[in-house]
Amino acid sequence: MRLATAEIDIDALRHNLAIVKKMAPSAKVMAVLKANAYGHGLVKIAQCLEGADAFAVARIDEALALRAGGLTKPIILLEGFFAPSDLPILLANNFETVVHDENQLAAIEACQLEAPISVWLKIDTGMHRLGIEPHQFEQFYARLKRSPNVKADTKLMTHFPCADDLNNDFTTQQIAAFTDLVKGQGEALCLANSAGIIGWPDAHFDWVRSGLMLYGVSPMLNCTGVDHALKPVMRLKTRVIAIKHVVCGDRIGYGGRWTCEKDTTLAVVAMGYGDGYPRHAKEGTPVVIKGQRYGIVGSISMDMISVDIGCDSDKIRVGDEVEMWGPNLPVEEIANCADTIPYELLCNITPRVSYDYLTG
Repeated sequence: MRLATAEIDIDALRHNLAIVKKMAPSAKVMAVLKANAYGHGLVKIAQCLEGADAFAVARIDEALALRAGGLTKPIILLEGFFAPSDLPILLANNFETVVHDENQLAAIEACQLEAPISVWLKIDTGMHRLGIEPHQFEQFYARLKRSPNVKADTKLMTHFPCADDLNNDFTTQQIAAFTDLVKGQGEALCLANSAGIIGWPDAHFDWVRSGLMLYGVSPMLNCTGVDHALKPVMRLKTRVIAIKHVVCGDRIGYGGRWTCEKDTTLAVVAMGYGDGYPRHAKEGTPVVIKGQRYGIVGSISMDMISVDIGCDSDKIRVGDEVEMWGPNLPVEEIANCADTIPYELLCNITPRVSYDYLTG
């Protein structure tokens, strides 16, 4: 019997890509696949995104894995390259690179390449993480244009730190600053991440970067994917492995974190932080068994979680399926119960969880 399993709904994935295209009909779509496609399986997810115009990853090993998996679409390195020795690898594999600092630009200028590479120049409009300062733009842009190692169509991009909050006008300020800075250059522009796609249509321009929303999860504050017509791609599930009757006053789990206030019944399920479930999920965090929600009690163990099923002990049996998050239980809700974000939960799925890719 299979225990901890991540069911991946390929039809939902393709549905979500269609939603991206509907929201940004004039833009090309860059499908963001970094961190193992947000925990969903890098190569398999890419193989199922035939409708994307390009893929984006964080690091060169992710890009190489996509090429080894037979993917031929353009691949953009969102963090760029890390050493001059990477440049021939980029050329040989037709990878495109973000340039965000002087070291990268100087390495490109100094390299002896047999053909030019594609570059995305990243401008820092307020994220203050990666990107050149606005006052550096004209110099960097001119140097890229002069370099024989760079293809003529240098693309321009930035990133939004606050687009998840529709009440924060900082994104509007970024859009205005970016477009004013690059006006007249005639290059393709890329500003909108998932939150930008959903909440800021003025930021769509030529390319959009769809990450979290591809997987059916909302990037917006206080929302779930269903609010944007998205469908969850991952259903994390396991099974009940024991039924335990406890009495008033019994203390449950490591540290006796939870004490029974009355006689009750627990279902012990095969899931824990060893599978990537958040250890700090609060008491009462829901799971779904046979269409009914029940709350977690006690500490999350490496391999097991206790769930209070109360008087439903006659309905639930060893072997019954348990949904930890998915279509019936938004991962956004579980993230809120664990004081974290859904990105972290999805990316933290561990190798011992089995993957089951479903379609049709």
